[in-house]
Parts: sequence; C-alpha cells; structure tokens
Amino acid sequence: MTDDIKKTPPPPRPPGTSPGPFKGRAEETLAAGAPPGTPKAPRKAALATAPRTVPETAQAGPRLVAHNRGLLAKNLGKRFKKRPVVRGVTISLQRGEVVGLLGPNGAGKTTCFYMITGLMPPDYGTIILDGEDISDLPMYRRARLGIGYLPQEASIFRGLSVENNIRAVLEVVEKNRNRREAILEALLAEFSITHLRRTPALALSGGERRRVEIARALASNPH
Repeated sequence: MTDDIKKTPPPPRPPGTSPGPFKGRAEETLAAGAPPGTPKAPRKAALATAPRTVPETAQAGPRLVAHNRGLLAKNLGKRFKKRPVVRGVTISLQRGEVVGLLGPNGAGKTTCFYMITGLMPPDYGTIILDGEDISDLPMYRRARLGIGYLPQEASIFRGLSVENNIRAVLEVVEKNRNRREAILEALLAEFSITHLRRTPALALSGGERRRVEIARALASNPH
C-alpha cells in the first residue's frame, strides 16, 4: 500500500541557499572547504548534540581547596544596622596569584578587605588561610601569618626617609641585619626608588609615595 503513495518532491531551493533553519555566517564557516555535495546538516547536528565536557578543575572544586595553599574567603556577609553591605561574597586566590575585586563605589569592596584582614568581623562566612580557619583570629595574628593590607589612603611615615620607611617594617620581621639590608636593596631596586632612598617621604610625589607604600607592604613578606 505504501508503494502506491506518490511522494511530492520538495521545491527546488534558490541558488546559494542551504537546507535547514541554520543560516548566516556560522553556517558558511562550517561549510568552508567542504567538497561540492557534502551534506551540511549532520555537521550541525553534531555540534548541537556534542556532549559538554566539564573541566577537571571545575569538577574537583577550586585548586586552592585541593592544595590547601592560599587564601579563601567564603560566603562573607556584613550588615550595618538594617542595610546589607556585603552578601555572600567568595574570593579565592593561590600563592603568587593576582586577583582584582571590582565594583562601583559603595559595593562593599573595602568592607571585604576589612573582614579578611581582621579590621572588621563578618556577620557570617569563613576565612581560610593555607587550609586553616582564621575567621576568629585578631588582626595582628593574621598579619603574622602573612596577610597584609595596603589601604587606599596615604599611609606612609612622613617623617622618615624612603629607606627608613621600609626598614621600619624589616626590623620587625627580619632579625638578621645583613639580610634586612639585602631585602631593602632588592625592594628599592624592584620599585625603581633607589635614587630616592634618602628623600623625606613628605617630599615624594603621589606615584613615588605609592611605590614606597607597596614596597613597605611587601617587606613583611605577605602571602
């Protein structure tokens, strides 16, 4: 019975068109270089049905947690009176990694830093350093563990020279005099401020002062 059914052939396509609902530049790119007569629909179907592969790092969670080396601030929250300022913020970074926290004014960036360094307790959330929960540690103990913070406001010792600004921190963290001086020379060279070493901090430009502040922060050997 089916042999008696006459199938009406589809109308011819206009020149330059292709079958199926897929049109545009993506189709042209897929078909580029294919010999004449090569069907295009199977290639599209393969793209549409190809299984999605999840990166191994995503399956296993952040490498930070796996290696237990670095800083993890998880689900931090802070409220001032009835106004929520930070809600469920998670930040993770490993040793040597640079991570930026971006947002408009009033988004809670500084509050996040305050909670991580211990200047301000979070209402909820945990802070983990090298696999250990430091959420309840005071600021000075977090600093000893290697957490440093450079505020946006000027924090330089204006009455000291450039080298003495850095040396003031080195004298706290490094007992060996020769090693202190070696670290000092390395920091001065790294930030191109060797020629300013005896300049009073009060006489520095804004950019020069900032370089000294960063060098001084790194003198404490933070993570």
